[in-house]
Amino acid sequence: MISRIDLRGDALPEGAALRDLLPRAEFDVEAALEKVRPICEDVRHRGTAALIDYAERFDGVVLEQIRVPAAALTAALEALDPGVRAALEESVRRARIVHRAQRRTDHTTQVVPGGTVTEKWVPVERVGLYAPGGRSVYPSSVIMNVVPAQEAGVPSIALASPPQKEHGGLPHPTILAACALLGVDEVYAAGGAQAVAMFAYGTGECAPANMVTGPGNIWVAAAKRYFTGRIGIDTEAGPTEIAVLADDTADPVHVAADLISQAEHDPLAAAVLVTDSPRLADAVEKELEPQLAATRHVDDRIVPALSGRQSAIVLVDGVEEGLKVVDAYGAEHLEIQTADAAAVAARVRNAGAIFVGPWSPVSLGDYAAGSNHVLPTGGCACHSSGLSVQSFLRGIHIVDYTRDALAEITHHVVTLAEAEDLPAHGAALKARFDWKVPGQ
Repeated sequence: MISRIDLRGDALPEGAALRDLLPRAEFDVEAALEKVRPICEDVRHRGTAALIDYAERFDGVVLEQIRVPAAALTAALEALDPGVRAALEESVRRARIVHRAQRRTDHTTQVVPGGTVTEKWVPVERVGLYAPGGRSVYPSSVIMNVVPAQEAGVPSIALASPPQKEHGGLPHPTILAACALLGVDEVYAAGGAQAVAMFAYGTGECAPANMVTGPGNIWVAAAKRYFTGRIGIDTEAGPTEIAVLADDTADPVHVAADLISQAEHDPLAAAVLVTDSPRLADAVEKELEPQLAATRHVDDRIVPALSGRQSAIVLVDGVEEGLKVVDAYGAEHLEIQTADAAAVAARVRNAGAIFVGPWSPVSLGDYAAGSNHVLPTGGCACHSSGLSVQSFLRGIHIVDYTRDALAEITHHVVTLAEAEDLPAHGAALKARFDWKVPGQ
């Protein structure tokens, strides 16, 4: 069911050569970009009318308005199963603990007597958050987007989620309940690229946003790329990924369960095991069959994901080589199930989130670890971070110099300005003083 890649024996290649040997889903955002371009421009010119048309075309629902009525949010929360509500509340509580600790404070540095630079942290003014629909419902994604934005102090928060035919054209009621639980009352029944366009351009119902975050399908990713520069984005999220670095100490039952847990998201989901233990590899493969027999979404999601080109068992000579492989892969989710897992995890450079040992599975992070599950995919963990409070903050430097402090540095500024053939830059300082070159 799951293929093998044997990297034992020879020295591992470096950089891109190693990355090219590893499995990865095909996810052509550039090709999708050409298809979302006319949709985005249609929303720009026709606003809400275009959104209503696309809801009928793509979601099979006829809407009179895009914004979800406040009464529907209240009703969804009141009808929510008490057990689900308790779980969501605990997830929110833990997420707030972690994200509140991320909030940066303004800091003033005295560079010289009379000269200071203050770094001031200011939240973006308005964000549009996206909660996907489709195969599954993700109230957890509502929490993961809303909590860091709220803890950052964003004053205006709106959320979009695709309309659902079986729910009268509204987003899924659990999505609405999560919004109500978090105090988000501006919610729109809009999905895909058109939802991103709504936030980027604004419509009669929805004011434009400064930033759009949240996971979605390839059309959402393509729309984010289309609007990069006009709005801020978190990442172009691709299919979800799990990589497990494991040695002979790992429990094959745990490893198989964790690979399956990510594979059930989507047929393009990636499940990768990197191990120096052929015994573990054999045991994990053997364990997949009984676990698949006991779960759902097998034929339409899990089996296509595990058997696809994006998933594999990668055999390496040792944990040291395994570290090189997982760093080259840059997984969205990386589990370390080895002897002395914490020490091994501390050496990882590239991962969206790292889960240490057998009692920290990715599923915990998806819901209730307190960490954020909106993470970089497709190898982007080598340069990008997951969603956090910092995602919604901008650092602004405030420069405050006295006359004497400016006078003391003027000759260096003039020298550098003239070295760059920008004499007016130096003249802007000299105009403030009866200035001449020192020593003349």
